[in-house]
Amino acid sequence: MKKQFILLIILLLTFNILSSQIINREPLSARLTGYTIDVNLDHVTKTVRGTVNAFWVNNSGDVVPDIQMHMYMNAFKSSRTTFNRETGGSPGKKSSAAGWIEIHSLTDLNGIDLTPGMQYISPDDGNPWDSTVLEVVLPKPALPGDTVFVTADFETKLPSKIRRTGYNGDFFFVAQWFPKFGVYEPAGMRYATSGGWNCHQFHANSEFYSNHSVYEISITLPDEYVVGSGGMLVSETNIGEGKKTLVYRAEDIVDFAWTAWPGYAVFNTSWEHVDITLLIPHDRTKQVERQFTAVKHALEYLAENVGPYPWPYLTFVDPPARGAGAGGMEYTTLFTSTSSYRMPEWLHMPEMVTIHEFGHAYFMGILASNEFEEPWLDEGVNSFWEARIVDHYYGKNSGLMDHPLLKIADASMSRISYISSPGKQLVNNSEYSWDYPLGTYGMMSYHKAANWLFTLMGIIGEETMNEIFREYYRKWAFRHPSGKDFTDVVNEVVTRIHGEKFGPDMNWFFDQTLYGTGISDYKVAGFRNFIMPDSTSTRRNDNPLDTILSDTDPVYNSIVYIERKGEVMLPVEILVHFNNGEEIMEWWDGKSRHKALEFTGKKKIEWVKIDPEFKIRMDINYINNSMTVEPDRVPVRRIMNKFIAFMQFFISFIML
Repeated sequence: MKKQFILLIILLLTFNILSSQIINREPLSARLTGYTIDVNLDHVTKTVRGTVNAFWVNNSGDVVPDIQMHMYMNAFKSSRTTFNRETGGSPGKKSSAAGWIEIHSLTDLNGIDLTPGMQYISPDDGNPWDSTVLEVVLPKPALPGDTVFVTADFETKLPSKIRRTGYNGDFFFVAQWFPKFGVYEPAGMRYATSGGWNCHQFHANSEFYSNHSVYEISITLPDEYVVGSGGMLVSETNIGEGKKTLVYRAEDIVDFAWTAWPGYAVFNTSWEHVDITLLIPHDRTKQVERQFTAVKHALEYLAENVGPYPWPYLTFVDPPARGAGAGGMEYTTLFTSTSSYRMPEWLHMPEMVTIHEFGHAYFMGILASNEFEEPWLDEGVNSFWEARIVDHYYGKNSGLMDHPLLKIADASMSRISYISSPGKQLVNNSEYSWDYPLGTYGMMSYHKAANWLFTLMGIIGEETMNEIFREYYRKWAFRHPSGKDFTDVVNEVVTRIHGEKFGPDMNWFFDQTLYGTGISDYKVAGFRNFIMPDSTSTRRNDNPLDTILSDTDPVYNSIVYIERKGEVMLPVEILVHFNNGEEIMEWWDGKSRHKALEFTGKKKIEWVKIDPEFKIRMDINYINNSMTVEPDRVPVRRIMNKFIAFMQFFISFIML
């Protein structure tokens, strides 16, 4: 009884800590889960050992008999896990290379041992060797409104092959490292028809789905380690014997990760209300200003066009070469970028990665969609905004690369990745992340999604697109929106601003792009200029061989022939340029397979361009979008000269 009383006091104190406010004045989320974790990092055995006190609130109307928790680190346990089967990987022959997580004890609020009710399940593929999802049957089912408290003593061994998480020598990146609740979805939430746990296994191509939580994390480790985390530092205590304890607090974030390495240099700056910390290797400090500038650009652009960044702090990490496997990942208020000691000023790759990974704070962190089931709703949306931000600040046509010999926009690289993929018609964007066939996950989730979002913006306009995301943020911040919720917002905003200009809703667009497998391809099939017969012309002596004498300029009947070669039907603009300098912009709904545009007057067509402003980014062939009477070969020669010069430069560069 005394033991149970002490445990009750501890858990009540935990609940009070987690429900209090330290970072923000008011809670940002419903806070259905929370964690207090006290751990020690053993830098010799590469393990993290400690205790987690956690709670889950049953806010559904269901009687729930169990809890389900992610045990992500077990993905690195053997070659037979689902993660390693999908990657063809293996932890290696040495046992020290593997990663795993073990629960040594698990009790509830009353001190009841929950380990007899523990079992590993594989809800996605039935793999008996996968132990990344833990089911725990409760002594009594959780009634509506109940809070389930659990306490676990656990040990996590980090893997030596860093894939988002792990170690290399004295470098540690600790992510997906503690027993973590899945999301209980009552009927009507997202696509749930009945209540149940949404708790998927750890797959090679999947990322994560979690409730917004409150974290109190205490980490004890050797003094020489520099630490960065997704939390705000509350205290740092030297406990003797060459060790220190750091206490972090985080509110309303979907995951907590941290890194430790003696070689980090720490830099600080701020943007409006946000204190920004960068951890970077000492030999890479020339990259600091570039990294700070990039993250400030992202903060500014997303705050203006989507919604406010709500936390007063942000930490990001540029890992050393030994920790490169941890680069390019996101944990809301902590993310990792990537750069190198020698990074040319004209190559904006570090800025692109920083902007992309920060953007996840919005589309994974604030708008916490299910990345297992709808990866495009984070990765694709975030790639769309990344390209907009990079090209806005670093050059419309040179956002990614701004070399005198070659300029490439970020949006262009995304489009090239989509149109050049041989699998772009194999599947649509509605698949679970691990079900995309033949290596199409990245192309579909990132690049195709970004390009149909650009195409949508081209049709409805940039300001309407921004208002869509502002409304999406207002309605769904700190909740779990689905793809259907996003398209509902699009339909609402577009009809509010434009009425039925584009139809009663935009579902016709999503049926073809988001949920369709067709391609978009419009072509100028040709054009002709006919002199109208008897158009004010006379002939000398009625001899047909004589030269035509014109009292005035002849009248032409000019016809443009347009084809829709792809399955996707989108409205397009067609710019027609005449020999007198006049231009006419035509609009076509793009529904039929072909279209003829006819003009009559004393002018001839010189050239025609479909989609002159490149609004339809899904069009897989821009080359056939235009035609001219006399093609100008000078640009072709200029491009070839630049390409040859660039290749020569590139070869000399890599041989340095």
